[in-house]
Amino acid sequence: MKQALYHLSVPTRTRGLHEITPDIENWIDLQGIQTGLLTVFLRHTSASLLIQENADPDVRADLEQFFETIAPEAPGRYIHDAEGSDDMPAHLRTALTQVQLSIPVDAGRMVLGTWQGIYVFEHRRAANRRDVVLHLLGE
Repeated sequence: MKQALYHLSVPTRTRGLHEITPDIENWIDLQGIQTGLLTVFLRHTSASLLIQENADPDVRADLEQFFETIAPEAPGRYIHDAEGSDDMPAHLRTALTQVQLSIPVDAGRMVLGTWQGIYVFEHRRAANRRDVVLHLLGE
């Protein structure tokens, strides 16, 4: 059994979905592991991870609009606003999604569906640099 660990630094320019699938695929290619399990973990509480359609950008726009509806920026609505009006809505959006994904690897490739991609879902308006930890275990 072999394992590999890597920290992927992901710049996010603004709120929204930022695809990281190609970066992860490139890293897996270098590991020489054909069959295993990939864990993708995001080390933040105001962004999350999603596996989502990567063909039609309208899906990403609709997702962003939906989350704006269920966790809006609303001055005076939240107690926690230490880092601005988008602070608590970002935490709520993360609580409703996830910060860890488990993805099987077969023949040296992630077992994703035809239209699936992996995204960092940035919930803050300002640009950030997000740390995504990749852990691959297999042979």
